[in-house]
Amino acid sequence: MKLSDFDFDLPEDRIATRPVRPRSAARLLVAEGDTITDAHVGDLVDWLRPGDRLVLNDTRVIPARLDGTRTRVGAQGESRARIEVTLLEPTAEGDWRALVKPLKKLRDGEVVRFAAGLEAELLRREDGQGVLRFNCAGDDFQAALEQAGAMPLPPYIAARRAADARDATDYQTVFARRPGAVAAPTASLHFDEDLLTALEARGVQFTHVTLHVGAGTFLPVKVDDPREHRMHAEWGEVREAAAAQMRASRAAGGRVIPVGTTALRLIETAARDTGEIAAWKGATDIFIYPGFEFRVADALMTNFHLPRSTLMMLVSAFMGTERIRRIYAHAVAQRYRFFSYGDASLLIPR
Repeated sequence: MKLSDFDFDLPEDRIATRPVRPRSAARLLVAEGDTITDAHVGDLVDWLRPGDRLVLNDTRVIPARLDGTRTRVGAQGESRARIEVTLLEPTAEGDWRALVKPLKKLRDGEVVRFAAGLEAELLRREDGQGVLRFNCAGDDFQAALEQAGAMPLPPYIAARRAADARDATDYQTVFARRPGAVAAPTASLHFDEDLLTALEARGVQFTHVTLHVGAGTFLPVKVDDPREHRMHAEWGEVREAAAAQMRASRAAGGRVIPVGTTALRLIETAARDTGEIAAWKGATDIFIYPGFEFRVADALMTNFHLPRSTLMMLVSAFMGTERIRRIYAHAVAQRYRFFSYGDASLLIPR
């Protein structure tokens, strides 16, 4: 297995920088075994059966991008520097690991001031990142962050345009509940209330789990042998009620279908110890690549992923590398929109 096994050519104009509206109007490529069908997300009611269970990630994306100012008074007078902060994950002590740009213009102990009265002190540097302590916590921190922050758009979108007010809605799922993600579970962005209602009327059931998606989801694979790649850990939870619902659906003949690779990675983590889905909570760094034995997921709804990425490896493990090559070649040829704001696929193995 080589990194080049998961490469493909993607024209720049296939990268979506805005989602379609309404959400369920996005296109849906359905791959069932070797058969590929072009549809729309709103057609999910025709592809899912009564008794199927969709597993939805209810994480809520926090507005983790902050623009602030560092002020320093020295012999030459007052100097200011613009500091850009992207929150990555909280520490056990309640501080935050963050990307700080430019980190070299900030000394340990200095304070960066943002809008809404929010301030952060640089405690230390770790692995090229900063560890920040904010001047508030809990609900007060969340409220200040909502005012001062912006949505942390993926690099391939942020390089093309800045986040704006539309992204506060577009980059959040309609069932987001538990704050903590710094990237969206993007397959879930295609669901709106009308589609959820139609699926429920069809007899499709829903289970919510939580995986706080981290910025590590965008880290490139830099080794030629992907098995040497180190995954970034993310916090997740499968409650006992959720695990029981999935077990009951499978026992009754229904399919368990995670929406998004985040939900899939979490439920497969929760089944690693016993082979059956069970309640689970903690940090997962599960790495899924060809050869992985899936124990819970019967199908997968997901967006189209970056070449040479760990998510390309995941879908290749799920459907088979050659089959995924054909699926992605079809998607490129048929002008599907790629990545976070792009179209979706429903992958149903043979």
